[in-house]
Amino acid sequence: MNVINKVEHWGDLHRTKWLDIVRIALGLLIFFKGIALISNNDASQDLILQNNVFGFSGLMSSLVIHIVAFIHLVGGILIIIGLLTRFAVVIQIPVLLGAIFFVNLSKGFTMLNSELWLSVLVLLLLVLFWVVGSGPLSVDQSMMKKKFR
Repeated sequence: MNVINKVEHWGDLHRTKWLDIVRIALGLLIFFKGIALISNNDASQDLILQNNVFGFSGLMSSLVIHIVAFIHLVGGILIIIGLLTRFAVVIQIPVLLGAIFFVNLSKGFTMLNSELWLSVLVLLLLVLFWVVGSGPLSVDQSMMKKKFR
């Protein structure tokens, strides 16, 4: 636990405002991916059934899509506003790892697989915000300022 506290402390000391713009863009991307999963449920379900990684049936794949969409929607909003950012990022990481290893790698590890590269970039940004936290333009920061007044 000591290492995690040291990483969080380092992240709290090294915040920049331009990273908040990147955090907000990342949150928007994740939120809109959740909307896309819900609005295009049939294509997402076909993709999971094609790969058949865990032997999902139709009902189980639909449940997984709805859980992932819910995680993206809630986590995206939390990341956008900067509330419980580290928690929101941590709940996104397993979803992104699943997207990279089970969904996107089945299409091949090529330069043309833009969805894979986007997933890798989002995963790296999630790890970055897990370390540095929410930043100065966030609800977390404004709550900390009110707490110490």
